[in-house]
This record gives sequence, structure tokens and C-alpha cells, in this order.
Amino acid sequence: MASSNLTTVTEFILMGFNDHPNMKIPLFLVFLGFYLISILGNVGMFILIQVDIQLHTPMYFFLSHLSLLDACYTSVITPQILATLTTSKTIISYCRCAAQFFFFTICAGTECFLLAVMAYDRYIAISSPLLYTVTMNPRICWALVLGAYICGVSGAILRTTCTFSLSFCDNNQINFFFCDLPPLLKLACSDTTNSEIVIVFFGNFVIVANALVILTSYLLIIKAILKVKSSGGRAKTFSTCASHLTAVALFFGTLIFMYIRSSSGKSLEEEKVVSVFYTVVIPMLNPLIYSLRNKDVKTAFTKITSRFQVLHSM
Repeated sequence: MASSNLTTVTEFILMGFNDHPNMKIPLFLVFLGFYLISILGNVGMFILIQVDIQLHTPMYFFLSHLSLLDACYTSVITPQILATLTTSKTIISYCRCAAQFFFFTICAGTECFLLAVMAYDRYIAISSPLLYTVTMNPRICWALVLGAYICGVSGAILRTTCTFSLSFCDNNQINFFFCDLPPLLKLACSDTTNSEIVIVFFGNFVIVANALVILTSYLLIIKAILKVKSSGGRAKTFSTCASHLTAVALFFGTLIFMYIRSSSGKSLEEEKVVSVFYTVVIPMLNPLIYSLRNKDVKTAFTKITSRFQVLHSM
């Protein structure tokens, strides 16, 4: 508990970009562009999958939820970044900071589990193509997605409770651009040992467990692909996993750097850059990754565009 002569914090001041005052306008324009592209891309992908019956398959069902998560993910963080860039200092209340942390953690945790589910889906599609629609029926798909959301919410409740049960007093300046775990732990004036043990153990468990599921799925996928006789067939089969592998490498790579790698090897500036990457850049890149090399998505987009052109010309 804080000492009686310390003042309990009721609000925080986000100081993330004060080190670069001359860059605030260019950064504001860059982040605004990223945010608009991310929202248009992810919401557009979600709507496209919903309206085109050719995309009503398990793979695109999971992709639609990934797009929904990414839209929510970036919306929790990017508006706060834009607000921070428009003022000399951004004040955020204690409750709002806790809410931002909670929803951000839900999105990040759920995305970990959903990417693992998508890896399992690719394994079933490649190893048992004839039984794919039977194995991954709508009931199973919904169960897997709901399981991902439940795990994400449960983890967020645990991490938020552990973090905001700490005492914050006197110093309320967060040298970051949103309420993330590392700067909050540094700011706490009570003993963080027990909270850190629980948070770090659970966070590492979630990342490592889902990474192992993904790794195992792809080892089995490689084993199944090696059974394909023609080299062209092997390349075509594995190409269906390329987009997912790219998304996994980007997302888990940044999470491992941010939360698992030893803090002694990281600077605050590195943490800021990496956190921008996985909260702003990756949600923008995912719809591009899944659409640029995907013929089904391109075909669906062309059909929708053609319908709008026909309606507009009538």
C-alpha cells in the first residue's frame, strides 16, 4: 500500500511523443493514414466475407473474425495516439486507462488464440481435404471462435485485475502513448513482484502455448505436403498457408520481443517502436496480406464492385 504522505493517482499523463515535438504533425498524418487504411481494409474484408456466398467457408469465417478483431484492436489504441499528437500532453483518467488496457488485452489475447485456430484449420484442410467441411462444420467453427474470445476475455480480466490492483501515487506521467503493461508496472509505487509473476507467467503461457499449436500444425502440414507427388502440387498447396504464416510471424514476433524477451536488452524507444508496429501497423497489413495473394478475395471484390457499377448506371 502507498504511504499516507503519498497522493493516490486519479489520472495519468501520456508523454509518448514529447521527445519529438517537431515530428508531431508528420506523425499525426502518418498514423491517421494507417488508421483509415486499417479500418477500411478490415471492415471491408469483414463485409465482403459476409455478403459473398463463395467466401462462406471455415477459412474465411475465421478470417472475418480476425478482421473484426484488428478493426477493434487499432480503434482502442490509434485514436489515443492521434489525441496525444495533437496536444502537448494527454490526460487520461484512471478508469479510462484501465478500460483501454482491458480492451486492448482482450484483442491481443484473442488474436493469439484465433491465429492458432486458423493454423489448425489449415492443417485439417490440407491433411483431410475430403473430410474438411465435415470436420470443420459451422458448429465446430463457432465453438473454436467462441473459445478464442472466452480465453481472450479471461486473460484480460486477470491481467487488468493484477495491474490495476497496484498502487499508483504521485508520479502519474506515463512515458508511452497508451496504457500498456511495461510502463504501468514501472510507474507503480507498490511492490509489483506478485503481480508481475502472475502477469508474466500467464502472458508467456498464452504466447508460447499458441505458438506451439501453430508450430505443430505447420509441422504436420509440411508432413502432409511432402506426400504430394508433384513439386507443383506441393508449392500450390503450401501457398494457401503463406498469408497466415506471414501474419503469424509479424504478430508473434513483436509480442515475443515486447513481452518475453529480457527487459535488460530493450530500450524505451525500442518498446515504443515495436508497440506501434503491433498495435497500428499489423492491423493495417493483415487485410492486405490476406487479399493481395488471394484469388477468392479478389474475385469477390470484383463481383461486388461490378454490382455497384451496374446499380449506379441504372
